[in-house]
Amino acid sequence: MKKYIAELIGTMWLVLGGCGSAVLACTVDHGIGYVGVALAFGLTVVSMAYAIGHISGCHLNPAVSVGLWAGGRFSTKDLGPYILFQTLGAILGAGIIYLIVSNQVDTKGIGGFATNGFGDYKDVPGGSPEGYGMLAALIIEIVLTAVFLYVIMGVTSKKAPAGFAPLAIGLTLTLIHLISIPVTNTSVNPARSTGMAVFTGGLPLSQLWLFWVAPIVGGVIGAVTYKFVNSGDPE
Repeated sequence: MKKYIAELIGTMWLVLGGCGSAVLACTVDHGIGYVGVALAFGLTVVSMAYAIGHISGCHLNPAVSVGLWAGGRFSTKDLGPYILFQTLGAILGAGIIYLIVSNQVDTKGIGGFATNGFGDYKDVPGGSPEGYGMLAALIIEIVLTAVFLYVIMGVTSKKAPAGFAPLAIGLTLTLIHLISIPVTNTSVNPARSTGMAVFTGGLPLSQLWLFWVAPIVGGVIGAVTYKFVNSGDPE
């Protein structure tokens, strides 16, 4: 249970820090912009990896858990509980952001609320920030999550330099966001997408299926590819 609670807290922090920066600090007048949001996501992973990595492995992401399971690095019995507690943590983090935004003076609603989506929609919250369609969303979410898992598998190997895995993983997530925020607002994490969509409803909730399917498919591809490339080289 300690592992599961650690994953809940860690995923709450990922959403609060990453999505919170997009919702609260990415304004027109004095916003941190895409680069700032990308760094915020990377920093949440780095900070939590050092804080809870020794407790739960600091997955914070159902696609990571499924990928590590497919790569032979994670047990089947923990897979379901990890996904459940990660999703609950993401909803908790999104709920905190929602309460803050709702308490803003002269609030005009929550807007897009850092949700993930595809398609060009002008009058409703959600969709792609730059109008990319479903195929683009599928491709980028699958490919980037595959690379993410490949990196995670590599830097957490016993043969990798000790102590640097959190930095490598956090910087990789930062780069992933720099690439894909304009396309889907960057998911590569079904829990993160679910947490924000729950409080928005509408279009983001109806498109949520893609942000479960694509990252999980990509995670499995990345982990299995790493396992194949390193076959015969014992961990």
